[in-house]
Order: sequence, then structure tokens, then C-alpha cells
Amino acid sequence: MTASLTELRDAILLAALPHVPFDGWTRRAMRRGAEDIGRTASDADRAFPYGAADMVIHYSDLADRQMAAELERRGVAKMKVRDRIATAIRVRLEQAAPHKDAVRRALSILALPGNASAALRALYRTVDAIWIAAGDTATDWNFYTKRALLAGVFSTTVLCWLDDTSDGNAETWDFLDRRIADVMQVPKLTARVRDACARLVAPFRGRPYRGAGSRL
Repeated sequence: MTASLTELRDAILLAALPHVPFDGWTRRAMRRGAEDIGRTASDADRAFPYGAADMVIHYSDLADRQMAAELERRGVAKMKVRDRIATAIRVRLEQAAPHKDAVRRALSILALPGNASAALRALYRTVDAIWIAAGDTATDWNFYTKRALLAGVFSTTVLCWLDDTSDGNAETWDFLDRRIADVMQVPKLTARVRDACARLVAPFRGRPYRGAGSRL
């Protein structure tokens, strides 16, 4: 996709978001958005030729880019990893707050059976963007484990946020903190399991076990 087409899609989609609660993720909403910024209906059709799922996936991509830009502006690299992740998810949702109805409708579209693969790709790109912004450099199996765990945290937090009517979304942020606390325990548990497995295997290798940090 060329830069100019991406810019066109970004501009039309942002202008169309206020129309989505009324018209849904439809060509009508995109055309109305295009007209609001002085573009034509044909521009909207050219920007989003593949229908609702195309619009929703691009919205997710745009939201990821906006989140990453804000996290860089805040200098999250100076934070602890746990705080980087929590801040990233919070920023993502705070930026989406004016368009909560559009997000709810977007999830309904992604939940359709025919859009399952697109939904998974969008979720993966979001959690990958969060980990990259958090400074993750994993290249082994931890790369996939981290993203799988964060996918669960992000998905359930979004659902909590959609139904949250508390002041300042306090219930959502409390829920997020608890979920991240659970996830942060996983590396410790994994190390214990690996350690226990090493203890079991060591006798069969004919060598004494010297701890998880030693070579068997």
C-alpha cells in the first residue's frame, strides 16, 4: 500500500468515525466521512473497496500507530516493563474513548465467522506493537508466549472497558492491573517448571543436577 493511499484511508476513516455509531461500518459512513473533509464518494470507495472488515482492520492499524506514537512521546522506555505494558493498553483505550460505540460495532464485525482470521491478525499486530513499544527483544519461544499472554489480557480488558460505567474507567484500570499482575507471574512459574523438569531428567543423563542456570 502506497503512503498516499494510507494517508487517504487514515483521513477518511478518522472523518467517518463519528458516523459509524449511526451508519455502522458501512460504505455510507465512509462516504459521509469523505464528504466531511472535501473528498468524493469515489475516493471513499477507492480507499475501502473490500467492505466493513477492510475498514475495521485499517482502524485497528491506525489505532496501533497512534498508540505507538503517543508511547514514544511519553518516553515509556524509562518505565518498568510492567508499567510500559499497562500504559500501552491504557493509551490505546483512552485514544479510542470518543469512539467506544464504533469499537463495539467493530468487534461485532470481527466476531463473524468469515472474519476470524482477519480478527486474529489484527489482535496479533496490536499486541506485537505493544511489546515492541515496551522494548521487547525476545527472539526465542518467549516471543510467542509473551504475545499470546498479552492477547488474552488485551482482549478481556477491552471487553471490560466497553461495559465500564465507573468514574474515569476506574474498574477497567483495576482489572488491567490485576490481569498484568497475573501475567507477570508466568515467567516465574515457567522457570519453576523448567527447573523441576531438569531435576527429573538429570538422573537419566547420569549427571548431578546443578540448578536451572547450569548446563546438564
